Amino acid sequence: MLVFILRRLAQAVVVMLTVAFIAFMLFQYVGDPVNNLLGQDATPEQREQLRKDLGLDQSFAVQFAHFAGNAVQGEFGVSLKQGRKVSALIAERFPATLELSATAAVIALVFGIPLGVYAALRRGSFGSQVLMTLSLLGVALPTFLIGILLILIFAVQLAWLPSYGRGEVVMLGAWSTGLLTTDGLRHLLLPGITLAVFQLTLIMRIVRAEMLEVLRADYIKFARARGLSDRTIYFGHALKNTLVPVITITGLQLGSLIAFAIITETVFQWPGMGLLFIQAVQFADIPVMAAYLCLISLIFVVINLVVDLLYFAVDPRLRVSGGAH
Repeated sequence: MLVFILRRLAQAVVVMLTVAFIAFMLFQYVGDPVNNLLGQDATPEQREQLRKDLGLDQSFAVQFAHFAGNAVQGEFGVSLKQGRKVSALIAERFPATLELSATAAVIALVFGIPLGVYAALRRGSFGSQVLMTLSLLGVALPTFLIGILLILIFAVQLAWLPSYGRGEVVMLGAWSTGLLTTDGLRHLLLPGITLAVFQLTLIMRIVRAEMLEVLRADYIKFARARGLSDRTIYFGHALKNTLVPVITITGLQLGSLIAFAIITETVFQWPGMGLLFIQAVQFADIPVMAAYLCLISLIFVVINLVVDLLYFAVDPRLRVSGGAH
């Protein structure tokens, strides 16, 4: 296990260095930070002084070393648009994005796994066919269209839920949350469902496919021959083995929820990192774009490591093969 973790950590370091290099290249080839900060009317002396203050007069290797060292400490400089430290902006926006992504993940898991099991156990029934048809719609429809439809129905026509913003939040130290207020929960519902729809249908289809595959295995036939109840076979044996690929998909999709919440946050004007990134792209705010890229990559790396460790807990065959190496 220790060797496995060390190997994964070494791979994570290589990945993060590669991402940091790509993010650093944004500073070199996407716009000129001096022009963005000073404008067109600055004197050559002012430009030269700012270039020296930013370290842009140093060699490429030295600049990258400084960038990587600062990135390890969570520092990416100052936003060219807002004039504030990027780390402060990320700290303000990250709770909203994490809250939205976690809500979507919970909705997808709570409904996706049971519906997938039902669709597998009731294969061919009317209810199963309806679920599979709806799942195709969930996979095919783009996220922004789902969000617009939900706003049209529940915010405009029925006027049950708000259509934009985060609503009332409370501060828990430096962390802001809307989960503790009724208004915050009402604002969270529509974007949370919108972001969850694709993941829910994906998990449901994967669980159904894996469950059908497992139910055809020999050990399930032996379990039936031993006289075990259907409940024990389905949930004590089949579902447990079905969850191995589900863990992979769920882990990777959790990272995707955070990374690709951009569309949902834009549709609902949710004040998270995705909306901040869209605004940064429109303004060519390189420090914010670089910070977002590095943070999302770090989240994916951590989630992959956690998923790999969960494999060891769920599938004993991996522990045996791991020990053989």
